[in-house]
Amino acid sequence: MTFLVDSHCHLGSLEYPNKTSSSIEETISRAHKCGVTHILSVACMPSDFHEMIQRIKGFDGIFTACGIHPLNIEDAKGWTEDELRECLKHESVIALGETGLDYFYAEDTKDVQVSDFVRQIALARELNLPLILHAREAHKDTVALMRSENARDVGGVMHCFCDSIDMARECLDLGFYISFSGISTFKQGDNVRDVVKYVPRDRMLVETDSPYLAPIPVRGYANEPCFVRYTLEFIADFLGINAKTLAETTSCNFERLFNVKLNDISFANDVESSNKKIESLVNKAL
Repeated sequence: MTFLVDSHCHLGSLEYPNKTSSSIEETISRAHKCGVTHILSVACMPSDFHEMIQRIKGFDGIFTACGIHPLNIEDAKGWTEDELRECLKHESVIALGETGLDYFYAEDTKDVQVSDFVRQIALARELNLPLILHAREAHKDTVALMRSENARDVGGVMHCFCDSIDMARECLDLGFYISFSGISTFKQGDNVRDVVKYVPRDRMLVETDSPYLAPIPVRGYANEPCFVRYTLEFIADFLGINAKTLAETTSCNFERLFNVKLNDISFANDVESSNKKIESLVNKAL
């Protein structure tokens, strides 16, 4: 069967009161029924990871990752390598992240961000885990640290990419993949679409980053994994290729990057590939 992966979301953040997610069970069920067979759920600090693991326990097709997000530095202040290492040794974990630098929202913590980023690259190398990187308004420092700290040794992905072709080129040269979110569908997303055209298809992933950045045509609602189909179908149409082909390609990329094998899961028999199905399911939740 054709797999479709939401390569980055935050299931632990999906049960805030909102218009699209009354429960994590319903969220995951909708994803499966819309053809989204596998999900990578990311925690942004160790305490979030432990809570997330309890909430997703028993569901098929969910991988996890944990790191210290640059915007969570104050909340995770005093974190230790032992604390994060414990999370990263959980059987569901396939990556360290998200980590990185964000000078758009938190330039005042720049020095601490850099220090924490360096520590996490070292831990990823120790545990041989790929990195999930967040970079905003921090092109120069992000790439410089990726080089100086040998992030190439483990590779990884630039998640929710919204930077320049130049940065994409430098990250690709370091062996990293590029992941695209609903931003690629936005009217103001021309720069992201330029990068979509530039990135080789065998280095491309798709994601929701839910509950943030819902794609057109569900912009304005809390995002959830089933919406990754809208992003994938938009990108496929933009590139002039078949959506099923792009789903197969991005699934193979996910397997190769994270060294996992995607398998049939329990909800697969209830998959309906038409947009009519996804819209029917989503409309019931709106």
